[in-house]
Amino acid sequence: MQKKEYGLFTAIALIVGTVIGSGIFFKSDNILVYTNGSVSKGVFVFIIAAIGIIFGSLSISVLASRTNNPGGLITYADEFVNKKTACAFGWFQTFIYYPAIIAVIGWVAAIYICMFLGIEDNNTNILLISSLAIIIIYIINVFSSSIGGYFQNAATIIKLIPLVIIAITGILVGDASKVVFETTSVKTSSISWLAAIAPIAFSYDGWVVSTSVAHEIKNSEKNLPIALIFGPIFILIAYIIYFVGICNIVSPENIVAQGDAHVNIVAREIFGIYGAKIIVGFVVISVLGTLNGFTLGFIRLPYSLGIRGMFPNSKKYTVIDDKFKMPINSAKISFLLTIVWIIINYIVQSKGLMPNSDVSEIPIVASYILYILLYISVIKLYIKEKSKNNGISLLMGVIVPIIAILGSLIVIIGGLANPITFVYIGICFIVIIFSVIFMNLKQN
Repeated sequence: MQKKEYGLFTAIALIVGTVIGSGIFFKSDNILVYTNGSVSKGVFVFIIAAIGIIFGSLSISVLASRTNNPGGLITYADEFVNKKTACAFGWFQTFIYYPAIIAVIGWVAAIYICMFLGIEDNNTNILLISSLAIIIIYIINVFSSSIGGYFQNAATIIKLIPLVIIAITGILVGDASKVVFETTSVKTSSISWLAAIAPIAFSYDGWVVSTSVAHEIKNSEKNLPIALIFGPIFILIAYIIYFVGICNIVSPENIVAQGDAHVNIVAREIFGIYGAKIIVGFVVISVLGTLNGFTLGFIRLPYSLGIRGMFPNSKKYTVIDDKFKMPINSAKISFLLTIVWIIINYIVQSKGLMPNSDVSEIPIVASYILYILLYISVIKLYIKEKSKNNGISLLMGVIVPIIAILGSLIVIIGGLANPITFVYIGICFIVIIFSVIFMNLKQN
């Protein structure tokens, strides 16, 4: 049994620190592309996309309060849906979700490190720097979960600095005329503005990572639900203020034109060349905090599958190292899968195979499809327990999960506005099919 290392603040920091830190900084231009430069539509999509995360987290908190077994979403699917669904969740997260997102976050971290150090951000340099960053983060989390937790706490506080500075500066002293609540002159895409939900969903993604370490959170039955409620609401407010603020400082047109480099441009507008270095440095730590959060969750996934017999050669991945109190083999396989996706992402970026997108968006829509199964299980749990005095309330057992389902459907419909999403879902579906085949063979 792994030691309970993390308190309430770390649980909240894991959600806020994993969600905020990469997406908002490098997806703002993508959002404006899809909304044709309209800030008002961008804000609106932020709000409707938040329905999925806020009410989704409230629904998941109901399940989280009823178990402290390891595995997060896998545990909830296993205990409240069925084993095949749990295995599908686990395989999807292990083979696609976590490694794809970690590879992209590492790539983004490398881009900002290049900006900070003044290194040419060609694909080869980015590949090398991102790989090194991921290796270091893995080493920290494998050999000392406490250090990984402390870094998460520190990174969460530090990453709010550039977010708050840019947001407040933009709102107080920025040029408000640049933020007109109607479509601007940006004409870079004819895709429906609802397609902006995909990059926004990525910006919100990561809130479920904390469930992967629920069994290592002190008093998790109480602390994890609190974290799942407080974290997403804080994130929504921070994102809207930042998005409007940054558009106040530089126009939506310039953000689209500068792409991922727009944060550096904004920092120069506020602080000049040398001050911009400091802000970009904060952004680097911010993105590394997100990378740390996803890594912290991923290294435990094969272990969570192994203890349920849902992974090939399961027993190998259930061994906890006596010295480091960590499932080392689980960490090894997660690292190898991350390397595979680093290579895939490098090929995609080098060949320009996903314009205005990247491999991190592959699992987003599929995630929300799977989340719906958990929300339905909350409703079923309410029906089962409604005759009990300590059962789930009507609000938490029916109304909240129904709104969460609607929020997920919004993300799914928005994602389908981008035709390439069908390819993404197909890739995820193949992995899920293999998980079902594995479970069928195991049961037979």
